[in-house]
Amino acid sequence: MAKKTVATLRSNTGKGFAKVIKAVKSDKTGAYTFKEEMVPVDNVKEHFKK
Repeated sequence: MAKKTVATLRSNTGKGFAKVIKAVKSDKTGAYTFKEEMVPVDNVKEHFKK
């Protein structure tokens, strides 16, 4: 029964998004930090052009 309930609660809305991880260098220390964002799949290339 539990499997059936979990399967019906799951939706397909998350398939339109991609997790984007970008390395950003700090001006103060010179160390890299990582910024994670959820971006629509259509806008991934535009996101990296910024």
